[in-house]
Amino acid sequence: MRTGAMDPPGKLRCGVVVWAVVVTLAIVLVNSAHAFYLPGIAPIDYEAGFKLEVFANRLTSPVNKVPFNYYSLPFCQPEKRPKSKHRNLGQILSGEMVSPTQFQIAMLVEEKCKLLCDKPTVLDEKMTKRLISRIKDSYSVRLNMDNMPVVMEHTIVGKDGEQSAYSLGYRLGAEKDGKFFLFNHLAFKVLYHVPSHVTQSFLASGNKPVYRVVGFHVVPASVAHNADKPCEFTRDQLLQEVKVGAKVFTTYSVSFEESPIRWATRWDPLLKASDEQRGVLWFSIINSIFMGLFLTAMVAFIILRTIYQDFVRYNRLEEDDEIQDDSGWKLVHGDVFRPPVHKEALSVMVGSGAQLLFVTSTVLVFAALGFLSPANRGGLLSAMLYSWVFSSAICGYMAARTYAMLQGSSNKHVTLASALLFPGVAFALMICLNLFMTIKRSTSAIPFLTLVFLTFLWFGLSVPMNVLGAYLGFRGKPVEFPTRTNHIPREIPPPPFGIAYKYYALLSGLIPYGVVFVELAFILNSFWRSQIYYMFGLLFVVLVLLIVTCAEVGIVFVYMSLSSENYHWWWNAFGCCASSGVYVYLYSIVFLFQTVGVAKLGSHVVSTITYLAYMTLVSFAFSLMCGFVGFQSSLIFVRRIFAAVRVD
Repeated sequence: MRTGAMDPPGKLRCGVVVWAVVVTLAIVLVNSAHAFYLPGIAPIDYEAGFKLEVFANRLTSPVNKVPFNYYSLPFCQPEKRPKSKHRNLGQILSGEMVSPTQFQIAMLVEEKCKLLCDKPTVLDEKMTKRLISRIKDSYSVRLNMDNMPVVMEHTIVGKDGEQSAYSLGYRLGAEKDGKFFLFNHLAFKVLYHVPSHVTQSFLASGNKPVYRVVGFHVVPASVAHNADKPCEFTRDQLLQEVKVGAKVFTTYSVSFEESPIRWATRWDPLLKASDEQRGVLWFSIINSIFMGLFLTAMVAFIILRTIYQDFVRYNRLEEDDEIQDDSGWKLVHGDVFRPPVHKEALSVMVGSGAQLLFVTSTVLVFAALGFLSPANRGGLLSAMLYSWVFSSAICGYMAARTYAMLQGSSNKHVTLASALLFPGVAFALMICLNLFMTIKRSTSAIPFLTLVFLTFLWFGLSVPMNVLGAYLGFRGKPVEFPTRTNHIPREIPPPPFGIAYKYYALLSGLIPYGVVFVELAFILNSFWRSQIYYMFGLLFVVLVLLIVTCAEVGIVFVYMSLSSENYHWWWNAFGCCASSGVYVYLYSIVFLFQTVGVAKLGSHVVSTITYLAYMTLVSFAFSLMCGFVGFQSSLIFVRRIFAAVRVD
């Protein structure tokens, strides 16, 4: 006789504790969006008159995801095109540039009007068409000063009155009455802060006062400059139309304003969420928590009512006759651990999902703690890539353990497939997209040496670590099942309502998708508008909610499947949560139509292909990650319930 090993009340208490922790995290992190600087990252102190360098990043659009070089347009190009400064791997992959510009700005030296270059740019037919095309697509110019992006300030009305909001970069131009106009005059405003160490004693020691840049604002304007005196213009002057033969002067003014914002918190105004955003995010969190509580209640019902009572009845020796009449999940004890079909594919997907969950969790923890500040440009993407490389052993280990548990014999095939599945899909998509970006001369085109380096990361580091993990996984102690598998498979009755279980699994994916739906909308909106997404604290809470939800969905789905005497639960446990990736992809397509519009998709073929390729990879990764959680939680659940009953 085997007595019950489960503690249902303890399980319920554990669930309550988990949700209490989630609610606490939500309350603490939902309003937090602060970036801080790591030790060793020192501010730059400028004395009055010191040069403030302005670097060009790239041109971005909210309707076209093909970024372009700043110097692809007539922005006073020097005789020799300036080379971009050193970029990290994340910057290269995201298409960010650090190109020097002709702007001459010095600390506290104000300029009412200054020419960017002495000679005007005469627009030929080719450049005119390019400018009109960029203006039609609402391209913005992205500049940086002292690692701060240039922003345009807007005023929005919230529940507490008027609030300032910021958009990165400035619009290249505008369209009016069928004509296109270029913003060729830039009114810069540099916000500076006097650091606290600049005291009377500091100045008395012969030191000059120093200042720190804490903001970089711009107000663009279109001005048809007078060729003889380009810096003498009024507000009523004609606009600079984009047309063949037009002579374009580019001018700028510079003003300075002292700010109470400290250097360490200078990013906070750009990261602050609006009242409307907070309201939507709170609604999302509360909705997800209630959905999770509902699933927790279902799991508690299964454990406390159904399984617990079954244990009591099933383990009573005096009721052996009644046992013979039992139906449901207990009747499949001789088949429940029968290996599934395509166990190689399942093992590889489980291993890849485990690695992706580790990478996602690790990166979000560091991002939520502020270690991946937006000041560290490209840091987030670099962290994701390096985390994936050095966690490859997890993929190999979990794939090997799963495959060994399923009594597979093609160890080498599974090891190789686990090392190639997800990175192979990602690399293939990257090569195809890079071809398109190279043809379009986009800044997102990856240089050849970077491709070589990525190949080295994959085959030189990731694959060996994956093989090492698989070796350890196959060498480990085999997983033991609590019941023996019969030689002859049991007949499986028809599914409820005659609907195949794969369709139930597909519908089950709506629940995990519902947890991430709102956050997904925010992330996609930031992606299309090339804005900063920095609500990683909230995103970490959503990840915790997602993990708990997937675990509970997997348990409930597998229990319902076993109760219907269907012991083919392995793929169902993975698929019922992995199917949520399908809904992520479908929503990304809906978002594409809403953002760009059906009419413009035909003129943005490369942009559409790029976006859909990105979302294919994201949805695939999301499916693998959720599928792993559903599979692993279901495996633990099934082993526990069959270990807790007496089997003759």
